[in-house]
Parts: sequence; structure tokens; C-alpha cells
Amino acid sequence: MLNNTGSCFSLTLCFSCVIGFLNVNHAIADEAKNDVGKSPNIVLIIADDMNWDDCGAYGHPAIRTPNIDRLANEGLRFKHAWLTTNSCSPSRSSILTGKYPHNTGAEQLHWPLPAESTTFAQKLKLAGYYTAAAGKWHLGENVRDHFDRIYEASAAGFVLPSGKDGQSGKMVAAQPSGCEDWENALNDRPRDKPFFLWLAALDPHREYTPGSLDPPHRHSDVIVPRHLPDTPEVREDLRLYYDEIGRLDLYVGKVIEKLESQGVADNTMILFISDNGRPFPRDKTSLYDGGIRTPWIVRWPAKVKAGQTTDALVSAVDIASTFLDVASISLDQLPGDGNSFAKVLQESTLAHRKYAFAEDHWHDYEDHARCVVTPQYKLIRNDYVDLPPTPSADAGRGLTWQAMLKLESAGKLPAAQRTCFITPRAPWELFDLQRDPGELHNLFDDPAYQSVRTKLTDALSRWTIETDDYLPSKRTPDEFDRVTGEPDHSVRVRPRPSKKEMFGTNSRY
Repeated sequence: MLNNTGSCFSLTLCFSCVIGFLNVNHAIADEAKNDVGKSPNIVLIIADDMNWDDCGAYGHPAIRTPNIDRLANEGLRFKHAWLTTNSCSPSRSSILTGKYPHNTGAEQLHWPLPAESTTFAQKLKLAGYYTAAAGKWHLGENVRDHFDRIYEASAAGFVLPSGKDGQSGKMVAAQPSGCEDWENALNDRPRDKPFFLWLAALDPHREYTPGSLDPPHRHSDVIVPRHLPDTPEVREDLRLYYDEIGRLDLYVGKVIEKLESQGVADNTMILFISDNGRPFPRDKTSLYDGGIRTPWIVRWPAKVKAGQTTDALVSAVDIASTFLDVASISLDQLPGDGNSFAKVLQESTLAHRKYAFAEDHWHDYEDHARCVVTPQYKLIRNDYVDLPPTPSADAGRGLTWQAMLKLESAGKLPAAQRTCFITPRAPWELFDLQRDPGELHNLFDDPAYQSVRTKLTDALSRWTIETDDYLPSKRTPDEFDRVTGEPDHSVRVRPRPSKKEMFGTNSRY
């Protein structure tokens, strides 16, 4: 039996716990109350190498993405969204500046943004926003001060170590998901400012290792795209990729829960996208949908009705102007190439773009191509037809490409899976995305599509002039073997020199 002193202590402790609990809840309620009517908070979540339809929200029946699906169920899902390029750092630079890659000075992989770059994060910060980035950075040193704080994931998760000749490097980060600091970024923010968070995963970027998701996906869960062979090696490769998407999804859920526990979820706009497509042959680094199409989901309970979809065509070049628009910052402060899609958030039936445009530049291997796309059609112009569309080096070292090499050597790879081996390439490719979503049938010379071809070639020509696009005067050497994916140490240097260091300019060369 407790004595009187013990009883008093227990009552005091219990009372203190109740008061503490009430104070915490009052603080959350006060922050939620104060958040109403303020500038909206903005959270951009960027998956790393996730295909547009590899989640439940876009129809995949087996990949476990309940939290990404929740964003769609409680927000607005865009059915026609494209990136401006098919490569990691150039895509991020384009998003942050609101410019097409060829206008950023950072259009090749690992080129840093130039010091003179203007970004939407910088403008949000100047307008009183707290700005932070957590996870994959990959933007260089020059724009770090556009963010109040950066929680940077190790570059080992996406940059092959330099190593020595004969050694096979691995891209394995200390924080394998790249999302481990996302909650810290939310916890550490000041409570008296609206905030912008750039939350960038390493998932589902290669290298793949077992154990990233418990329980793991099964081989029977895998849906093999038609442009890849259905072999045990390919199924295993895709299964590991699925697991990293599942791990990313867990962190998306943590972000939603943290926003809700802090009482700021209603006035926070979350945009979920990927930086480029699936890291497999004929996907990432290509201008097919597996390279440049992206999931695009907006959740903003205070402004966006739940459970909607929209047919509005959007491009990643529009993100910067949209974020400034919803923050009531003049778009004149960020000269760029994009247009705000904020009106679509209010009325999902509205149209936005007639065309989206995308670019292909050096990514481990030299290449140069352009495309224009509508919800139904895509036109691709290949400028270096003498070069095969070799997959990225990390994909080249993967199980799928190695299986394809063996099948190709044995003469057993069907035509639909030989794209990455063919030279010379067709200078033009035209696809009907509704009738041929796999983009396997080039219709450029089909008389039935002559009017479509003319319309899209004219649109691409106008865009080339309006955005001052150009064909480089010099080619950039490959840094990896196009068959094995192994590095060429006579060419490869890390950190990679900037565009200006390589070509003497940040513009035309």
C-alpha cells in the first residue's frame, strides 16, 4: 500500500502528464488555427527513377503503395504528366529553375547548376518561407543557399565510386532510402513561417539489394513490360525495384502523418512526382514514356477536392511557376519557360497545355534527341542516329540488361525488345499512345498519320525557336562501356566538371 507521500506523488505525476498532454494538443490546435488563412505550405516529394504507372494509384495491381494511393484518393491525380528530360540531375535542375534543360546550364548528368541560377526555392525564401531540402541533392554547390537547411543523403546512392581499374563499384548509400531525414526536416522547421520542403528519395534508384521491404514482393507480382524479356533474371530485377517503391511509400506515409500530427496538413500542398522513369533498358534515358512520363498527384485538403482526376496536360517545367503562384509571389520574379497550372487545382476539368516537350542529353553515354507529346501522340526526333539508345550504366550492370545481352548474342531477342541494339536509328518516331501505349510501332511514314506528323513537327520547330534550342557543336565522350556498363577511367572524373569548365560556356556550345 502507498503511503500518503507516495499517493500525492502519483497524483501529481498523473496531473502533470494530463497537463502536458493538453498543452501539446493545445499547441497543435493553435498551430492549425494559425495556419488557416496563411500562405500555404508546399511539399514536393520526388521519387528517384520511378515509372509513372508503377503504383496502385495509376493502376498497378501488385506494387504495394497505400500511402501514394492515399494521396490520390484525397487529392487530384493527373493522367497526362511529363518531365522535361529523362535523366536525374538535369530533371531536378529544370524543376527548380522552371527552365527547359538546355536553358539551365546543367542539361547533362552531374553538371551542377550555375551560380547565376534563379530558383523558385530562392524566391520562396526571400518571400518569408522557410525552405529545406532532405534526401538526394544532386544539384551542385552553387544554389545551396537557396535553402535554409539541407539534409543531404550520401551521393553513394546514385554516383558510382571512382575506384580503380578492374574494380566493380557499387552505389550503396549509408541511408539507402534517402528518405530517412524527411521527418527531421518537418520537426526542425520554425513554427512561425510557412515552409517549402524539397523531399527527394533515393528509392527506387539502383543498386538493388534484398531486404528493402518486409515482406518483399514476389516474382508472381511482377508485370514484365513488352519491351523487356520475361526471364527469371528480369523478374528478380523488377521485384527488387518494386520493393524500393514500397519502401519509398512508407516514408510518404510518415510525411502525411507528421503533417497531420503538427496540425498543418489541411493548408499544405503536397505534389508527388518522379524525376525520370524506370531504370531499365528502353526506359530511363529514353524519350519513351518509360523515360519521361511521371506520376503527378496533388493533395491539398484546403483547396483541392478529394478523389479527382484530370485530363489536363502538364509538364515539369510548370512546377516552379505554380508554386510561386499558389504562394502569391509574382511570376515575373522567375523568368522561365513554364506556366502555372494552379487553376487546374481549383477546377480539374480545365485544360492547361496543348503540348509537352522533352529533351535527351548525355547520361553516362552521349545522345541527343527531342520530343513533343500530347495526350494521344508523341513525336521523337533522334539527332545522333549513329548511336544506339544504350541504357544508363547502372541499368547496364543490372540483371535485365545482362539477360538481354545473352539473348541478343543467341539471336533470341524479339524485335520489340531490340531497340537498344539498333543502329542506325530512325531519325523520326511517331506513336499513337492510345492505340500503342508500349510505343512499339513507328507511324512516322504511315500516310494515315500525315496530318498528325505535320502538326507535331511544326510544334517542335516552333518550340525550338522560342526556347533557343540548339544542336551541340561537340560531342561528349562516353564514360562507360556500352555493353558491360563498366567505367572508362581514362575519361571519367568525379566530381564531374561543370558545363562551363568543359565547354567554356553555360549556353550554346
